[in-house]
Amino acid sequence: MTFKYSVTLPVSGGDKLRRFREWAGEHVPALSYSLPVQTVGKTQAVTIELRSLVDRKQLLEAFSKSARI
Repeated sequence: MTFKYSVTLPVSGGDKLRRFREWAGEHVPALSYSLPVQTVGKTQAVTIELRSLVDRKQLLEAFSKSARI
């Protein structure tokens, strides 16, 4: 699977990747994405890789409509 597109979302605090997976499972369950293996605790964002521009648009729309991760 090739993930050509990406989006960087503001996510602060600990357990960013776990919290993103939980959020994505609830808000965009059919979305195919790839996350980094780990993130630095002090970062304020996480970059998600996506397969298409449609997936990117879907993720951004869901993110803008929901409470933050």
